[in-house]
Amino acid sequence: MRKRETLACISQRIDVYDRFFQDFGFECPLPQHLKRTINSGFPRYNLMVDAHFMAEMCAGILVAVTDYDRIEGRLMLDIAQAGETCVGMGGRQFVTKQGEIVLRDEKDIICILCQGADEKTKVKDDTRNVLFYSYAIPDIDAVYIKEGLVVAAQTMAQFGGGNIEGLEVFVDGSI
Repeated sequence: MRKRETLACISQRIDVYDRFFQDFGFECPLPQHLKRTINSGFPRYNLMVDAHFMAEMCAGILVAVTDYDRIEGRLMLDIAQAGETCVGMGGRQFVTKQGEIVLRDEKDIICILCQGADEKTKVKDDTRNVLFYSYAIPDIDAVYIKEGLVVAAQTMAQFGGGNIEGLEVFVDGSI
């Protein structure tokens, strides 16, 4: 990992995400996460959610965490058609816009990049296996994606007593 970066460098990446979200008509959560963290410190929910916030703030990227055991089948990164639906966290109904980036399992959309993650794979008290993931968008270098995912995975392994089963960053559609 890189040596400590300045808040300005991390803030620049957060601004890139914010502009990307605005192009789809949504507000990016990262600026609010950064402001809250600076003003109040890291929020404390549970280790899984805390690790994802740490990854976001340390690398300046958007990270998601999901209950891996609730994923049905293989995952696929996809481009949504207008009008697809997903039940988001808290039961919110998400409706996709044409061209939005989505992550699907074999049954449902589990995350819409600009709207949020689904309720089905939300981490809960009984979650035992997690998947951290991040979306690379234009002008966000893969090195920052990897750094953020390493922070999340190592935090979980160290403080949760788990194991890191794999850490992959796919660039330009590679697998």
